[in-house]
Amino acid sequence: MFSTVCTLVKYPRSRPSRCPAPVTTALEGPSSPAPQPSPISSQWSCISVRPATPASSRIHLCVLWSSGYLGIAYYNTSDSTIYFMPDAPDHESLQLLQRVLDEIDPQSVVTSAKQDENMTRFLGKLASQEHREPKRPEIILLPSVDFGLEISKQRLLSGNYSFIPDSMTTTEKILFLSSIIPFDCLLTVRALGGLLKFLGRRRIGVELEDYNVSIPILGFKKFALTHLVSIDQDTYSVLQIFKSEPHPSVYKVASGLKEGLSLFGILNRCRCKWGEKLLRLWFTRPTQDLEELNSRLDVIQFFLLPQNLDMAQMLHRLLGHIKNVPLILKRMKLSHTKVSDWQVLYKTVYSALGLRDACRSLPQSIQLFRDIAQEFSDDLHHIASLIGKVVDFEGSLAENRFTVLPNIDPEIDEKKRRLTGLPSFLTEVARKELENLDPRIPSCSVIYIPLIGFLLCIPRLPSMVETSDFEIEGLDFMFLSEEKLHYRSARTKELDALLGDLHCDIRDQETLLMYQLQCQVLARAAVLTQVLDLASRLDVLLALASAARDYGYSRPRYSPRLLGVRIQNGRHPLMELCARTFVPNSAECGGYKGRVKVITGPNSSGKSIYLKQVGLITFMALVGSFVPAEEAEIGAVDAIFTRIHSCESISLGLSTFMIDLNQVAKAVNNATERSLVLIDEFGKGTNTVDGLALLAAVIRHWLALGPTCPHIFVATNFLSLIQLQLLPQGPLVQYLTMETCEDGNDLVFFYQVCEGVANASHASHTAAQAGLPEKLVARGKEVSDLICSGKPIKPVKELLKEKQMENCQMLVDKFLKLDLEDPSLDLDIFMRQEVLPAAATIL
Repeated sequence: MFSTVCTLVKYPRSRPSRCPAPVTTALEGPSSPAPQPSPISSQWSCISVRPATPASSRIHLCVLWSSGYLGIAYYNTSDSTIYFMPDAPDHESLQLLQRVLDEIDPQSVVTSAKQDENMTRFLGKLASQEHREPKRPEIILLPSVDFGLEISKQRLLSGNYSFIPDSMTTTEKILFLSSIIPFDCLLTVRALGGLLKFLGRRRIGVELEDYNVSIPILGFKKFALTHLVSIDQDTYSVLQIFKSEPHPSVYKVASGLKEGLSLFGILNRCRCKWGEKLLRLWFTRPTQDLEELNSRLDVIQFFLLPQNLDMAQMLHRLLGHIKNVPLILKRMKLSHTKVSDWQVLYKTVYSALGLRDACRSLPQSIQLFRDIAQEFSDDLHHIASLIGKVVDFEGSLAENRFTVLPNIDPEIDEKKRRLTGLPSFLTEVARKELENLDPRIPSCSVIYIPLIGFLLCIPRLPSMVETSDFEIEGLDFMFLSEEKLHYRSARTKELDALLGDLHCDIRDQETLLMYQLQCQVLARAAVLTQVLDLASRLDVLLALASAARDYGYSRPRYSPRLLGVRIQNGRHPLMELCARTFVPNSAECGGYKGRVKVITGPNSSGKSIYLKQVGLITFMALVGSFVPAEEAEIGAVDAIFTRIHSCESISLGLSTFMIDLNQVAKAVNNATERSLVLIDEFGKGTNTVDGLALLAAVIRHWLALGPTCPHIFVATNFLSLIQLQLLPQGPLVQYLTMETCEDGNDLVFFYQVCEGVANASHASHTAAQAGLPEKLVARGKEVSDLICSGKPIKPVKELLKEKQMENCQMLVDKFLKLDLEDPSLDLDIFMRQEVLPAAATIL
C-alpha cells in the first residue's frame, strides 16, 4: 500500500518585501493571460487525450523505466504536493507501474519519448483501454533531453518552493533539498525533473496567472508500496465494497455520482472531507502490516467502551470543523485568500486545539492520542490567537473583504475614525460653502467618493439648461448626476490634500496586514499539515467505531502463523441490514486440511452470500475495522480473488464466458498459498460438459500444488463434479452444503452451512417461487427426471391431441374449398399431395 514514509514540509517566515498584490477572484486573473502551450506540438505528443473533468483533485504522474528499475513522481493538485518513490525494481511486464496507476488514477502520464520496447508496449496498451474507468489518462511524451540528469538536478535546486525560507543561501538550499530528495536515486531525480518541466509548461493550477507566478508546491513526500493486499476491481465490484450510482436529486445530477448500498457507504460516518478520503484510501489499500492494523483496532476498541461514548461524540463534533487546509494555504501563497478562508482556518485551528486538549486527557499508551497531544504544537495556538486578534470577521463579511479589528494599527484606527466622523464634519463644511454661493442656490452638500475624492454637490436650477450654464465662478465643474451638479472647490481640494483617499488608504494598509498575517501562517503551516493527517485518521477510526457499535461488530485477531481465516458465526454486513432475519455461519480454512471447500446446495439457499461474507469479513479485518462475527482470526492473506459475477460490457469486446475465464485466470496465475479465492458457479456460461470439465481442471490444478494450494471456496450446482468423482480424494478437499428440509412439496431453507453434499439443485422449487406457471414447473421436473433416469422424453398428450385436431380442421377446410366442377382438378394428385401427408400427421 502507499504509505507516507516521511513528510518534510517547511514554510517561509517572510516573503520578499514588495507592494502587496491586489486580491482578485479566480475569475479575474491577469489582464492578458499568457498563451497556453498546445498539448500537441513539436515537443509534445499525445497518444490519448483525456478530456477535462470537474474533479477537485487531479494527479499528474511522471515515470521513467530503465534497466529493470522504475522512477516515479507525481503531483497532486488537491494538496499541491509532489510525491516520489525511490528507484524500485519491476518486472518487464511493469506490474509495479500498473499497480501504481490503479491506485492513484492519474489524469496524465508523462514519460520520455525515448523508451524501450516494454514501456512502448505498456503505454500502447494503456492508451487503448477504452473501458478504463473513470477515463483513460493522457499519455504525454517529452523529448529525452528534458529528463537529463544534470538538467533535472538544476530544475530541482532552482525551483521556487514556499517551504524553503528565503534567508537560505544557495548552498544551504542544496543541503536542505538533499535531506528530502534522494539525489542518489538517478531515475527518481530524472522523473522529478521531467515532472517539473511538464508542470511549468502546462501551468498546472496557475493557468490564468502571469508567468512570474510559479506553480504552488507545498512540499515533497516519499511514498512506497508496502504490505499491500492485492485486490482487483472485479473483487471490489462483486463484494460491493464500493458502488456508485446516479444522484437521485435533479439538482445534484451534475455533481456526479453518489455512493450506493456498499460496505464503504455503511461504514463512512466521517465528519470531515479528508477523513472520508482517508477511509477510501484505506479501502483501496488493505494492508498486512499487523502493527498498523492493531493500532487502528486499539483506537476503535477504546471508543467502544460505554464510558467513552461522550468523548467520542465530542471529538466527532470537533472534527466537523476540520476543513480543506491545503487549499487555503495554496490560496495564501497566490494571495487569493477569501474572507471565508480566514473563517474556515480559524475554526479549523481552534477545533484542532480542542482535539489536542481532549487527547491529552486520554490514555497516552495509544499511539494516535499521543501523536495528537504532541504534534499539535503551540504554533496552533499562535495561529488562532493571531487570526482572532487581527481579523474582524463581522466587518469582513459586511464589506466582503479583509478588515482588521480596532487597536491593531493606530494609523488605520485614526483613518477609520476620520471616516466615521466624516458625515458630521462634511455637513459643517457644506454649511460654510453655502454661505459663499449664489443666493439662488437653496442647498448644497459635500460628499466623498472613493478614488475621486471630496466634491461639492448642488441641485440643478431651472435656469441651468445648457452645459455653459453649469459654470460657477470659483468652482470646477466635474459632472452631472441625477439632477445634481458636482464641483471641486478650494475647500474640497484642501480636504483631498488633508484627508486623502481614506477608503483606498485603509484598504491598502489592511491588505498589507493581511499579507503579513499570511506570512505568519505560512511560516507555521507545517503543523497544519500534521493536523490534517492526524485529524483525518481520528475521524476514520471514530467512524468505524460508530459503525461497530451500531451493527454489533467484534474485534478480529491476527495470526501471522495462520494460513487462512477462521470465522465464528460471521454475518454478511450488507445482507443483514436488508433481511428481516440473518442466519450467521462459520468458516475455517486454516492449516493444510480443507483448503479447497466445494459448496453445493439448492438454488437460492445462500451459497453466494456465504462466499461474499467470507470475503468481506476478511477484507474488513485487513483495513483495520471490526468485523460482523462473534470471533474472527485472520492469518497471512496477501490477495483476494473472486469469480462471482460477470462484469459484462460491450466496450470490452469479450463474451460473458471469456470474462469469466479471465477472472479465473487471474486467480490461477497469481494466487499463492496465502491467497483467498472465491469462485461461484464457474463454467455455467458454456456447454455443460465443457464447463464442468474446466471447473474440475482448475480445482485439480490447485490440488496438485499440495500444501501451497490457495484457500479456495467454490460454490457450484455441478453435482456431477462429486457424483462422477472428478476430484481426487484427500484431506485438501472438504465438501459443504446448505442445509434444507423437504416438507411435502415445499422446500425449507435453513441457510446454514454444514458438511455434506447436496443430492439435487431443486430448481423446480426456485422456479415456483419465481412465479412460473405450475404446468411449466411440473413439465420441467418431469423432463429432468426422465433425463436422469435415461428414459426417452415423450411429448405431452394434451398438446398432441390439440395438434391432431388442428390438422383435421385444416384437412376439412381444404376439402370444402374444392371446386368439383373444375375440369382442371385432378383428385389423384390432390390426394397424394394434400390428403395423405395430412392424414399421416393425424395418425
